[in-house]
Amino acid sequence: MVIKMTPANYIIVFSAAFVILLSMGTRHSFGLFQTPVSEAFGIGLTAFSFSLALQNLLWGLSQPFIGALADKYGSGRVIAIAGVAQVLGLVILANADSVFELHLSTGIIIGIAGSGTTWAVLMSVVARNVPENRRTFFFGLVGAMGTGGQILIAPLTQTNINAFGWVDALLILAILLAVVVPLSYVLKGKTADHGAQTEKAESLLQTLDRARQHSGYLYLTAGFCVCGFHVMFIAAHLPNYLLTLDMPEWLPGTAISLIGVTNLAGTLIFGWLGDRYSKKYLLSMLYFLRSLVIAAFIFFPISPTSVLIFSASIGFLWLATVPLTNALVGQLFGIKYLATLAGIVFASHQLGSFTSVWLGGWLFDETGSYELVWQIAIGLGLLAALLHLPISEKKTETPKAQPAE
Repeated sequence: MVIKMTPANYIIVFSAAFVILLSMGTRHSFGLFQTPVSEAFGIGLTAFSFSLALQNLLWGLSQPFIGALADKYGSGRVIAIAGVAQVLGLVILANADSVFELHLSTGIIIGIAGSGTTWAVLMSVVARNVPENRRTFFFGLVGAMGTGGQILIAPLTQTNINAFGWVDALLILAILLAVVVPLSYVLKGKTADHGAQTEKAESLLQTLDRARQHSGYLYLTAGFCVCGFHVMFIAAHLPNYLLTLDMPEWLPGTAISLIGVTNLAGTLIFGWLGDRYSKKYLLSMLYFLRSLVIAAFIFFPISPTSVLIFSASIGFLWLATVPLTNALVGQLFGIKYLATLAGIVFASHQLGSFTSVWLGGWLFDETGSYELVWQIAIGLGLLAALLHLPISEKKTETPKAQPAE
């Protein structure tokens, strides 16, 4: 089935982008709460870092299952329920008075709910509403617009924390996220209904079996783990890192926002390039450049100027991996079970996120420094660059159609 872009398709694409904007913008603002929450509870960074790490771990581990639910029952229901759960999690966090409630709200509820309002589910919505030959571009467009939440929500949250305190800042975020629920109606449908018209009949188990035997899929999954390590370590710990260096109070929120600004350009450009050039080589280049940028940042003396240069540079490479990775999964296996297969890859991303967020907080409490984590990030970036080189980008063959039972 050839898909033509109509006003209805564009509305769906922009609605998907806005949901990601709200959800990801909120998630990338959690690093701003590290210091005020820890001080309010009279605890070190380890406890709240563990909450954030748990959030990322459960976000990833639940993603394949939430993706499978969206493939089977429709994305609209999943997005609506996840939106309500995220609002509930923020309200509980704002009223928390124990470390357990920090873990319950930030880690468990918001972690699992994120699976329904971010990449795997929303990209599957976009995939079934755009032409195949422009899929990577639209993935890039949605990714760029969605992560633009860093531009708006991070500085807004920083302003709200400074003006009203962290509790009211969380409640404001909850009000913003409530918009996800009505948008879910626009984003309803099942990818399988569309994919079945152009792809041979195949069960989810057959597709998963093909994926586990495909070395390229395994390399892609491993590489995305490194992406998660980079992104969430910087999002969660860069604000505190800057405060320990006595940087100006305005700088942490501005740095996160600037990452979002340049991410717009980077994600759009690499999404456009992905429809024209090898996705695996583009991904390899992205990870290599990340290592160079991080190495330069920690090698030279830290100043407000160097922080802004680093934020602009790493932002350009920030989530440009997302459209390329998701599009490559669709290129290899089709879009019928894209939410599930992309969800598995994303689970690896979140394992990396969990590791870096928790490790960053633990090492800082133990040593008073983030230096070792920065060094690990450099090494992992180089490893990921190498892992993508042997990936075969040829579409895998589907089994012969089975008779209907």
